[in-house]
Amino acid sequence: MKDAPVYLDNNATTRLAPEALEAMLPFLQEQYGNAGSAHVLGRLSEGAVVHAREQLAGLLGCQPAELVFNSGGTEGLNHALRGVFEASKARRHLITTAVEHSAVLAIADWLKGQGVELTLLAVDRDGNLDLGELEAALRPDTALVSIMAANNESGVLFPLAEAGAMVKARGALFHVDGTQAVGKVPLDLSRLPVDLFNLSSHKLHGPKGMGALFLRRGLRLRPFMLGGGQERGRRGGTENVAGIVGLGKAAELAGEHLQDMDRVRALRDRLEASILAQVPGTRVNGASAARLPNTAFISFQGIEGEALFLKLSDRGVCVSTGSACSTGQREPSHVLRAMGVEAREALGTVRFSLSRYSTEEELARVAGLVPELVAELRASGALGRR
Repeated sequence: MKDAPVYLDNNATTRLAPEALEAMLPFLQEQYGNAGSAHVLGRLSEGAVVHAREQLAGLLGCQPAELVFNSGGTEGLNHALRGVFEASKARRHLITTAVEHSAVLAIADWLKGQGVELTLLAVDRDGNLDLGELEAALRPDTALVSIMAANNESGVLFPLAEAGAMVKARGALFHVDGTQAVGKVPLDLSRLPVDLFNLSSHKLHGPKGMGALFLRRGLRLRPFMLGGGQERGRRGGTENVAGIVGLGKAAELAGEHLQDMDRVRALRDRLEASILAQVPGTRVNGASAARLPNTAFISFQGIEGEALFLKLSDRGVCVSTGSACSTGQREPSHVLRAMGVEAREALGTVRFSLSRYSTEEELARVAGLVPELVAELRASGALGRR
């Protein structure tokens, strides 16, 4: 019998939790009312949206009214970054990092075209942010600092509390892209000096096409979507009730299973140790930094990561060569370039990202396959030959 696939690409997307699907189904079938309607089916949908907002607020440590449901991470990023500069005429300076998700960098580049000055902060070889560089970059006209909570490729965590304190002391707004961190590490927005925070449902075992933006109470941005006044006028459009319900349930489950991340970390660490012990010429990027518990970003000398990716895929193992939003580009990851990794080594990098559904048996299977496949590729004597 053919082995079941092993899914280790959870930083790209996660499986929908069965409990989230079960919670969604009534709102795709018999309870299909518009949450804005006053009749009985509408009120059932409205109540479900209210409950989901409370579930997500519970995970994030914020007030339900501070959350705006949207279509996912990219919309949240556009709403946050573009919204701040639409409202800011005097302050026209944006600070972000060279290792942000491609969506953030694309928005930053667009803002440059609108007259916004941009500062990109560097990271060190392990992907760490230099807080001294951040402090030096802050100016009287800095409107916004936007950094990720955790890098989607390396898994490296940024020091949100320390960075946020610096930013707030200089009177700027602080935005955090929390897409990769939610559900993997504890977060409490009531204690963090964060003004805006976005997330995407499908990264925490919720449905695709669903997300949320946290807006600190008192902060007002123009709505990114104009329409019928939904989300307290902050995001127009008929509510995706089933998606919202799925996100709410996924958030509740993420809170209940945060302790499972210790087991995931142990699985990840054993995988890394096994590969490093069996495969010479390997390096775990970000190994000395604080990282997400589920992410292993490993460079293999003498091969192309894409070739190893394909061989693993042929054997039913799903991994990645970096961000899913840039897969297929035969250029070194911008994250690895920013970390100072030499181009050939960067091209030989593969990301393994686990979830709470990952098992010891799956990881043992992968740990056995990787040395064999790397040896085959190196013996072939040609980079990129499948």
